[in-house]
Amino acid sequence: MQQTVAPVSKPRRFAQQVSAHTMVQKHHGFRSNQVFQPLPVATRPYPYRMDLSEVVGANGIAAIQKAGRLVFQVLGDTGGVQHPEPQQIVAMKLEDDFAPGSKAVPSFLYILGDLIYYNGEAGQYFPQFYEPYSGYPAPILAIPGNHDGDPIDASTPSLLAYMENFCALTPHLTPEAQEVQRDAMTEPNPYWTLTAPFVTIIGLYSNVPEGGRLDGDQAQWLEEELKAAPRDSAVLVTMHHPIYSADSNHGGSSYMGGMLDQAVKASGRPPDMVFSGHVHNYQRFTRTTAAGDLPYIVAGAGGYWHLHYVAKDAATGKPVQPGWKPAGLGVVLEAYADSRHGFMRLEVTRTSVHGDYVTVPRPQESWRTGPTAVADSFTLDLKSHKLSSTKSGGGSRGGKKKV
Repeated sequence: MQQTVAPVSKPRRFAQQVSAHTMVQKHHGFRSNQVFQPLPVATRPYPYRMDLSEVVGANGIAAIQKAGRLVFQVLGDTGGVQHPEPQQIVAMKLEDDFAPGSKAVPSFLYILGDLIYYNGEAGQYFPQFYEPYSGYPAPILAIPGNHDGDPIDASTPSLLAYMENFCALTPHLTPEAQEVQRDAMTEPNPYWTLTAPFVTIIGLYSNVPEGGRLDGDQAQWLEEELKAAPRDSAVLVTMHHPIYSADSNHGGSSYMGGMLDQAVKASGRPPDMVFSGHVHNYQRFTRTTAAGDLPYIVAGAGGYWHLHYVAKDAATGKPVQPGWKPAGLGVVLEAYADSRHGFMRLEVTRTSVHGDYVTVPRPQESWRTGPTAVADSFTLDLKSHKLSSTKSGGGSRGGKKKV
């Protein structure tokens, strides 16, 4: 008679209800299904810098200098897997900024990771990157996200396709581009610095584990790049995993917050703004520091179909609203938009950084004539480090003006 063995009893994992207070900056523990992935070899020497002139040319740089401003677009989590419509709509509205008569034509698009769902596969680069942006007439730069670096199996090195399409040795058409005439980008490394007129962008790669992880080399590099950044222009730090987020899915990362604070303390140089994705909505926090106002911006509603709503206030049972101040963190949630996809438009000058967050039509609305609005608008004075803003007011339903 065959004997049966009783299964070992252990707690089972189930989703739990969360509040904004528990999510805004979490300590993410180790997850066995999200492990730190080794980084590929850099394609250029340390300290992994690329100047904007390499992709826009001398004439492009001269035009930026003459105008006295650099304009570019920022968004994250763009991969249009399963339902490609949101990514296509956002791409259309990105292209509208290049229309004849535009007051400020962008010099490039900067993506905050998670370009390719779900495992950064080479076979998904055409439908999730090259095809949606086939009409985008400017360079596209990026840092990778957790989905870009999470290999589909043990035989595929982490970030293999990302390196081919974004860290190529020379510009060339990759097989993934198919008929789209867009050369591979030539970034120097998964984490790298863009130098440009009026701004330095220090881009981190926060790897695969939830909450992000940096190895010692990248942590040291971050400190050195902050220290080396010009003092007479803006410094932006970008990463995939957000430091603060009041959403109900991922939340903010105390780990990434601690890593950045440590680098700032060691370098003596705070950034002027911090940008991230991972959470599929828009949020803007302001942190009060000794140097002044420091905005932390989540802009992860760039195309992935599943939007993330902000979490509820534990005391009221209702979604938190702009003006919410989580206890003990010294930050305030200034604005958010969590029910529409969108992108950020930034304008940097010698004295200020101005940002507009633009929301786009939903797939069931007219893609051309549906509502397109500036849901949040703000300006950071780089001398006083004071932030002035036009808040969305209505939270997820916010919208200020047509664009």
